[in-house]
Amino acid sequence: MKPNFSVRGKTVLITGAGMGLGRLYALRAASEGASTVVLWDVDPVSMHDVGREVRAHGTKAVEQQVDVSELATIQATAAALRDEYGIDAPDLLINNAGIVKSGPFWDHDSERHTRAIMNINALAPMYITAEFLPAMMKRGTAQRILNIASAAGTLANPNMSVYAASKWAIIGWGESLRLELEHHKSPVKVTTFCPSYISTGMFEGVKGPLLTPIMSPDTAVERAWQAMLSGAPIKLTPWTAKLAMAMRGVLPTRAWDAVAGNVFKVYNSMDHFIGRQAPATSTPGATSAPATKELP
Repeated sequence: MKPNFSVRGKTVLITGAGMGLGRLYALRAASEGASTVVLWDVDPVSMHDVGREVRAHGTKAVEQQVDVSELATIQATAAALRDEYGIDAPDLLINNAGIVKSGPFWDHDSERHTRAIMNINALAPMYITAEFLPAMMKRGTAQRILNIASAAGTLANPNMSVYAASKWAIIGWGESLRLELEHHKSPVKVTTFCPSYISTGMFEGVKGPLLTPIMSPDTAVERAWQAMLSGAPIKLTPWTAKLAMAMRGVLPTRAWDAVAGNVFKVYNSMDHFIGRQAPATSTPGATSAPATKELP
């Protein structure tokens, strides 16, 4: 598909913008001529660093500290964006913030882990989109929503059950929203990005399945960006993730378990997970874990 959308002169909002892929999306938007990049992150220090980088491109940066695990905070921050900056909605919304917890399900504390993962990874994109979508739909011009999901949302994998569940939720919601918008002939297009492991540090220690290299952040952002520009419904990458999804669809469950576990080694990929190490001291004013990290 050829790109039929451009961020030049547009407003872009990115969650989890203070580090990792969020930072790269912000810089990509600035380098391609976005007029304003709205940075949402729980960590004001790292967010401000990204803001400086965005401004170095001649692009306006709006920095808003926000804990996306809380609906009331999302609503208040969106209201401040409208009232203080005159931005009723972005032209491109990138739902990027996410956290992960490794280990078996019974090691997940319901409040600290399960609720936090589902709130940030699954519910926050829905809440944030709900804040801005009505205004986006009224404009009548091409706009985009890019949801950062995961290949983990297409296949079950031990030691990441709640994370996988959160990504399954985003894929199902994103695809359903896309169809609803298409039915109403809206110019707002939804792209769901489903990558395998990326070397951002979030999944430090994992081993990619057979024939599945750990993607570089730059490669992941490039693939997500191009899919978004062209309005592709879903981007599953690399090709082995597509193959695995197809095989899971046609093989009996036990046969797939044998192939995934013994041949592709999917089921062992999280065995040596370390993850991004938490900073030695917490950030003043932070109300939750950094927007893209693992939970201890």
